[in-house]
Formats: sequence, structure tokens, C-alpha cells
Amino acid sequence: MPPPASASPLALALQDVGCTFVARDSPGQRYTAVADVSLRVGAGEFVSVVGPTGCGKSTLLNVAAGLLAPSTGSVAVFGQPLVGINRRAGYMFQTESLMPWRSALANVMAGLEFRGLAPAEARAQAEQWLRRVGLGGFGDRYPHQMSGGMRKRTSLAQVLVLDPDIILMDEPFSALDIQTRQLMENEVLALWQGDGEARARKAVLFITHDLDEAIAMSDRVVVMSAGPASRPIGEFTIDLARPRDVAEVRSTPRFIELHKAIWAVLRDEVLKGYQQQLQAKAG
Repeated sequence: MPPPASASPLALALQDVGCTFVARDSPGQRYTAVADVSLRVGAGEFVSVVGPTGCGKSTLLNVAAGLLAPSTGSVAVFGQPLVGINRRAGYMFQTESLMPWRSALANVMAGLEFRGLAPAEARAQAEQWLRRVGLGGFGDRYPHQMSGGMRKRTSLAQVLVLDPDIILMDEPFSALDIQTRQLMENEVLALWQGDGEARARKAVLFITHDLDEAIAMSDRVVVMSAGPASRPIGEFTIDLARPRDVAEVRSTPRFIELHKAIWAVLRDEVLKGYQQQLQAKAG
């Protein structure tokens, strides 16, 4: 397990971040999605953020990616202020990110081509990553010819081929069936663990609604309050031994103990979020 964030170089540091937007249905009003959020991810650390729907988890990820400038607070990447796009990060979205007119191989090559890499070298690196995610024989397939799991593997290769120092993941497996989801979770952990040395690992900021998934994969889990003005209300160190099998680890006594502790903090916020959704629909 990598050292805690406080003892390792900080790959990502959000300090007192707040994000306020103009309300869609009331242009004269403003809506604060997150407020006073301080969040740190150490180099080689896997951190998950959980919270109720609408608590601003994806907003924080967009801030970390440099796709959204915070209204207040600051963001630093390896000690340097983030200005514009975070070029040391790769982003794996919840929705499909593959270009339907390009094959799996061409999709994985795209980012390398945009960086100006020679076509032969881009192809070689893309083929290597397709093999690493289990799609070595499927490079000629187009997205509509692939299963959901295969498309997710291609998207993962699309991110990892660029060798980012930070990986941002926004509920990447939520649309998959449970068996495929667990396979993908284990594959991500295997790729992230690399040769077992902390320095070879990427920093990961992982957004999920699934508490089981967060505990099974992470070094730390951060719990967000219900919105508006969501903020972190709990942080838990996941002291489960690595390497982990995400299915097997869920039956261990320590996993169950951690789940109970985190759910005790998260439960009321989920209920608040649910009531807010009901009120919004009724209004």
C-alpha cells in the first residue's frame, strides 16, 4: 500500500474550493454546488469520493481536470498552480468517449496522433495497450461491434496510452452488469498496481455512487454531504491488504467493518439527497 497522502508527494491538491453557478431555471439566482472543499491525492494513491446524487462529485473532478475553474479556492498539481487544462491528468468519463467512426485501434491512437507522434509509433503503443487491457485481437472492431465491457476497456487504453501521472475516473463502470463491472475493477487495479512499487503507480481520483466499489478499490474514501454547497464530511483510510480481488475482499470482516463505519456517515446524506430529488420533481 502506498504511504498516506500526508507522507507522499501531492499529485493533486484542492484547497478551499467552491463552485457557484447561475441556476438553470432561475437566471437571477445562483447555486453553489460545492463549498470549502479541501481534497488531496498523493502520488501513487487511489482515492474515491462517494456521496448522494447531486453532491458535486463530478464538479470536483472537472475542477481537477482543469475543465472548470473554481469560483473560490485553488488547485495545485504536483505543487504547481493549475492554470487551464490539467495536462498531467487523463480523464475516463462515465459516458461513451469513443469516436464511432474509428476502430478500437484508431481510437486509442487518437491522443498520441494529436500529440504529434509518428503514426508507426502511435500504432505500436496503441496495440500494446489494447493487448494489456485484453483486446489484442480486436483492434479492427468499431464501437458498435463491441460489448459494453470491450468499449470500457478501449476507453481505459485510450487514457493509459498517454501515460498520465493522474487518472480521473467519473463512475466509469456504472452502466455495466455486475460481473463485467467486477472484471473491469480488477483489471484497473492490476494495471494501477503495476510492478508493485508505489513510484510506478498513478494517482487516481475515482468518483462513484457504489460504496462497495469505493472500499474495494481505494486507499482512502472521502464522503461528501448532500447539496447544495456540498463539502467533505468524512475521510476513511482503507487498510485492506493489496493486491485485492474486489469480489473476494467484500466478504472479509474488515471490509464489512469499514462499510458499516462509512455508511453510518453517508446514510443520512443519501436520504437528504433523495428527499431533495423528490421535492424538485414535485415542484
